[in-house]
Order: sequence, then structure tokens, then C-alpha cells
Amino acid sequence: MAKKILKFGGTSVGTIERIQHVANIIKKEYDSGSQIIAVVSAMSGKTNELINLSKNIANDFNKRELDVLLSSGEQVTCALLAGALIELKINAKSWLNWQIPILTEGEHSNARIVNMNLDKVNNFLKKGVAVIPGFQGISKNGDITTIGRGGSDATAVAIAKLFNADSCEIYTDVDGVFSTDPNKIPVAKKIEKISFDEMLELSSLGAKVMQSSAVQTAMMYDIPLEVRSTFTDRKGTKIFSQQNIDYTKSVTGVAYSKDDAKITLIGVEDKPGVAANIFEPLNKAQINVDMVIQNISSDQSTTDITFTIKRDVLKKTKEILESNQNIKYKDLTHNDKVAKISIVGAGMVSTPGVTYRMFRGLAEEQINILAISTSEIKLSVIIDEENTLNAVKKLHTIFELN
Repeated sequence: MAKKILKFGGTSVGTIERIQHVANIIKKEYDSGSQIIAVVSAMSGKTNELINLSKNIANDFNKRELDVLLSSGEQVTCALLAGALIELKINAKSWLNWQIPILTEGEHSNARIVNMNLDKVNNFLKKGVAVIPGFQGISKNGDITTIGRGGSDATAVAIAKLFNADSCEIYTDVDGVFSTDPNKIPVAKKIEKISFDEMLELSSLGAKVMQSSAVQTAMMYDIPLEVRSTFTDRKGTKIFSQQNIDYTKSVTGVAYSKDDAKITLIGVEDKPGVAANIFEPLNKAQINVDMVIQNISSDQSTTDITFTIKRDVLKKTKEILESNQNIKYKDLTHNDKVAKISIVGAGMVSTPGVTYRMFRGLAEEQINILAISTSEIKLSVIIDEENTLNAVKKLHTIFELN
């Protein structure tokens, strides 16, 4: 008997009618003879509503209590979906994170699932459907923890791994993974299949279809995924291991993010250990640094160091740099009106001219490049935020993704 993990995102369960529709999808799979674990997100908009409630209490709401608050969204969905299944004469039961339990480690709001007890759920699967909340778990201290926005994907993949499931399907409001955001670029096309590597790059670079940590876990443990729509019967996008990479296509997709900021330290003393002195305090503050560019002065005595971070930690980053007694520099500048545009494709490894075509295309649109970052299957640039849509459209056309 096949064991399937079906994960439903916030838009899929956004109303009572949609929850009832999801219940019918699960019933169809269950009636076909599969064992089903359904993983659910909070109803669309609920998490933001809860965050706003916390901000009415305090701008810096206690993180432990915030996790308790935010985890309630998925618990509501669990109960409603289990109730809808029972109405369809399916034996169903919701399981809260502490009842299984789903064990996590790490800080509040950014924990990770490390294990869970399988016995209770496995025993129940012999007679019904288990409904489990995504996005959350419980620490060794007994505190409720959450695993970051979009964390229901990570929960579904972790469950697929721990329960040795035969498949993991991610249900959302689009037909699959597209070459770029179809809401912004109507000519974007659905990708029939994509490698873990490409999907990981796209999701980490701004594509909103799947959480990057979930893709990473699936890649580590070779768990095949399918992203598909809750609202149509069309096939989705299958996400596979390395052997399924299509090397004939130079670029698979164009991703973008508009939550970045750029910082430049001008006139930094150029000597061994300076870069470490700059970035070590940021690491201790758990600030993720993305692109890094260093330009040596003509006399080779000073250097300019530019790097990018997420926009919401710009203030904190500046404070750390300005109070850092271990570095000397002439000036600090920043720009929080930038966007990161990325092209991703396995074929970039063996296709000459990709970099030139990207840069020439942006130049034709009079778009200036502020920073560059590359990997074997990815090329990212930082540009002024106002040029985002033009850049995505141009690159989508250049690499024949329409």
C-alpha cells in the first residue's frame, strides 16, 4: 500500500469551501487504496493577521510567545480539514505538534525538524487519514517552535523522509513551477520537470513556489516531489534528482527578489583578516550575507567592500558595522531600493555566451548592474528596484522562455 504525503498551502485551504474541496481530493486518494498524511498551512492571510495582533501588543513581541501565537493558524486548519473528512465518512484525526510529537531544535521562529514519533500516526494510518500541522514543532524544553515562513513545505518533506513515504505532493494555487512569476509575466510557461539543484536555486533566489530548505532536504534524501494545483486536474511539475537535469536548455527560469539591500564600506584598510573582522560579528548576529564584491585601490593600501543582505536587517547590520572597533574605513553607504535578478539553468555549465547575453540584454534596456554573483547553474545581478519587471521580461525573452 502506497504512503502519500499531501501538503496543502494557505490559498488551498483559504475558505471553508476550499477546505471541503481539499477533503474531496484526499478522499479520492484514500479511496484508491493509499495511506494518506495531509500536511496543512494556516488559512491564507491568517499568519499575517496573527503577526499584526502581536504588533498591537509590542513591536518586539516575545519570540517564544509569537511561536505559540502563530502555530494556532495551522491548528485551526487541521481541525477543520479533519472535520470535513469525517463529514465525507472518512475516519480522520488531527494531530498537533506536541501530540506526535514533532521534535525541533534551534531558535524560535527559525527552528528545524530533527525527528518525530512515528508509532501513533503509523498505527492510525491503518484505519484512517492523519492531518498534521505544518510550520511547527516542539523543542526539547517543551516549547512550541515554528520553522520559518513557508515552513509547511519543510514539514511535509521531513514527514516524507521520516515515514519513508512513496511520494510527496505540494498542492498550491498554480499548476506547478513556472519559468518566472506568471502573475507578473503572463507568457511564463510551466516547467514539466526540474532538478533539485535548479529548484533549490530558484526557490532561494525569490521563486515563491517552494521553501528552499524543503527542497534542500528533499535533495539530500532523494525524495521526489510534485508541485501541482489544488484547483485543476492538470499534471504539475516533477522535481527529481541530478540524473534528470536537462543539459540541453541553457536557462530554465528567471527568479527575482525585492527584499535585498546593498552596503558598501569605502576605504577599508587592506590587510589579512579585515574581511573576517567585518563579517564575523554579522555571523554571530545571524545576519546572512549574500553577494560580496571587493575592489582594491590603485595604491593597494585600501579596498572597497560591497555586500548584500536582506532589507529587514539593514538597520541592525549598519549598527553592528558602525560599532565594530576592529575595522577602519572612510565611509559607509547603503541602498535599500535594489532587486536581485537571477537566471538558473543546468545547461549554463556547457553553454558559452550566457553571461554575455544576460549583460547585453540588460544594457539594451539601460539597466545598470550594481553587483554580480555566479555559480555553476546560476547567475545573479543586483539592479535598481524600479527596473525589476523590465529586466525579468527582457531575460525571459532573450533565453526563449516565453
